[in-house]
Amino acid sequence: MPDLLLELFCEEIPARMQRQAADDLQKLVTNALVDRGLTYEGAAAYATPRRLALQVVGLPGRQPDVREERKGPRVGAPEAAIQGFLKSAGLASLDQAKIEKDKKGAEFYLAVIERAGAETIDVLAEILPGIVKSFPWPKSMRWGAASERSDSLRWVRPLHSIVATFGPETETPDIVPFNVDGIAAGDVTRGHRFLAPGEFRVRRFEDYAMSLERAKVVLDPARRRDIILHDAKDLAFAQGLDLVEDAGLLEEVGGLVEWPVTLMGSFDERFLSIPPEVIRATIRVNQKCFVLRKGEALTNRFILVSNIEASDGGKTVVAGNERVIAARLSDAKFFYETDLKTKLEARLPKLDQIVFHEKLGTQGARVKRIAAFARQLAPRVGADPEKAARAATLCKADLVTEMVGEFPELQGLMGSYYAKAQGEDASVANACYEHYKPQGQGDYVPKDPVSIAVALADKLDTLVGFWAIDEKPTGSKDPYALRRAALGVIRILLENELRAPLARIVDSHYNDFAFHAKSLKKTDGGGMVGVSAVELLEFFVDRLKVYLRDKGMRYDLIDAALGAEAFADSEEETVAGAPLQDDLLMITKKVEALDSFLATDDGKNLLAGFKRAVNLLKAEEKKDGANAYSHRHAPNLRIEPQEHKLAAAIARAREETTERLAKEDFSGAMRALAKLREPVDAFFDHVTVNAENADLRLNRLRLLAELRRVMMGVADFGKIAGEAGTA
Repeated sequence: MPDLLLELFCEEIPARMQRQAADDLQKLVTNALVDRGLTYEGAAAYATPRRLALQVVGLPGRQPDVREERKGPRVGAPEAAIQGFLKSAGLASLDQAKIEKDKKGAEFYLAVIERAGAETIDVLAEILPGIVKSFPWPKSMRWGAASERSDSLRWVRPLHSIVATFGPETETPDIVPFNVDGIAAGDVTRGHRFLAPGEFRVRRFEDYAMSLERAKVVLDPARRRDIILHDAKDLAFAQGLDLVEDAGLLEEVGGLVEWPVTLMGSFDERFLSIPPEVIRATIRVNQKCFVLRKGEALTNRFILVSNIEASDGGKTVVAGNERVIAARLSDAKFFYETDLKTKLEARLPKLDQIVFHEKLGTQGARVKRIAAFARQLAPRVGADPEKAARAATLCKADLVTEMVGEFPELQGLMGSYYAKAQGEDASVANACYEHYKPQGQGDYVPKDPVSIAVALADKLDTLVGFWAIDEKPTGSKDPYALRRAALGVIRILLENELRAPLARIVDSHYNDFAFHAKSLKKTDGGGMVGVSAVELLEFFVDRLKVYLRDKGMRYDLIDAALGAEAFADSEEETVAGAPLQDDLLMITKKVEALDSFLATDDGKNLLAGFKRAVNLLKAEEKKDGANAYSHRHAPNLRIEPQEHKLAAAIARAREETTERLAKEDFSGAMRALAKLREPVDAFFDHVTVNAENADLRLNRLRLLAELRRVMMGVADFGKIAGEAGTA
């Protein structure tokens, strides 16, 4: 079957755009083919700095023929309906239509439309120009004389040529006949800009890839990355060093070269006196080079990747990079030493000049809130309140340093270095960095109590603030990373096993926040737009579901754990209490206990019995009223042995679950419920609930209602979806 080879050759494509562009090209072409009835066996797209390439294999030689029946109006319909039908079906007159009868015997017109399939090469010639013209580059340009026309081609960089061939591997392929803005498709491309700039012809993908390799172009970006990584490790190993791997930098450098050549350079050892993260950021950001280490310490060597095989073995290229890196490191050393001369505390007034958000005030005002909040939270997490407040006061001061101004990605880290150098307590200095943690799924969670207090204060202040001005995440949009902040709070609490009544904490801080920000955003009535602690707690619960689902937990068990109720009846105030439902650690422990319980046979069978009881009660409550079974059952109306056993089991479960929940022993509460399994099964096997005797019927329904209350006091088993124990 024929294959398609497509190459779009242009000036250098920014490395950050290449992967997405290759994916877009493959998706656009293959989707267009499938929409036209042309299926294929496989497709692969590639990108280098100067080209996008696509291979589609196993295409049919032509489209399948199409036969379509289109139902028209009834016979005798108005002329306008008839004409509309003829036009849509492409018929000249009703003579070309058939007359059919529907099930009721009414006659209607039917058009049978038959279209012969087009040659695939003609379909390609039709779809490819549109794909090129409308390609979704993040940024694009016009060039040359044609740029004066508003309808001229826009491309990421000037497009020079197009290769488009189509045909079976046993024959010479044809050129797909199309052109885009005067650039005609052909079978000629070029190699490496410097090492093999001449033109050469290609036929299909196999000889295209091999010809590019001979012309010093590695087409596959994954292979370019492998070459760079392998050669860099070899160079490092030869010097007794280790490469500091950097996946993001490797991706970027792989998009900057078509023929990767790795070389090693060095810089003056005096620059090793500045923090290693600064050295790495300087070399990475400015020169796209990798740093090397010996053991845990950074060395004064680096790896660069060239796009040429130089005649002098790369000495000139290395020397040029060394000069630039020396200048950059000299600047970084100056920034670092200059920053150290000013105390972090002395920088705080400048934060009052930095707007955090137009509706939430300055960074200075925010720091004051975070400091007060961290002091309040400190006792809950075992931190010294004074140290927590001090760390929170200093945690944003490095935002106005020279170093963070040059490398924003070092915020927090430089604050930590400066705080240590200026004699701050170690926990205070560490919190300046760790209060940003965790910043993603793979990031670590702070363990030091002071860092925990400041991290929680920072993230909760962000969440409460944006809730206060009604800037909540919507759909896939989350410009202020509020989901990440909430997940950070969740991970800090759970992974440190910390108790925190979030609703009360949030409510308390909101009042404080509103006091500071009351004039920032007002409603038409003049009052502050409020935030409900319940609303924010629901957001946390949604994020908790995502977190636990990623851990393999069932989402419905969280709803069940949150749904526990403390039921009241006429004889006692409560049956079984539940822990505070804004304590994420307790919710998680209950979910884990519930998950373990439902994985057992007792748990599965008791859940089935619970649902049977609840369904029966719901059906009967429609007849008798919602509160018909709210009172305790009458012991003297129990006549079957199974009724006595179930009543006794419920009484024991009520007592044990109340005791276990009071101690927050959720596994123990589940074990207490497990003892209900056998008497519940026996009750349903031998007792007729809807007895003819009205008193017996009412009493048995009240007994089942007691079972429901006891189980609901532990968890809302009715919210557990599907078969127990299955995901």
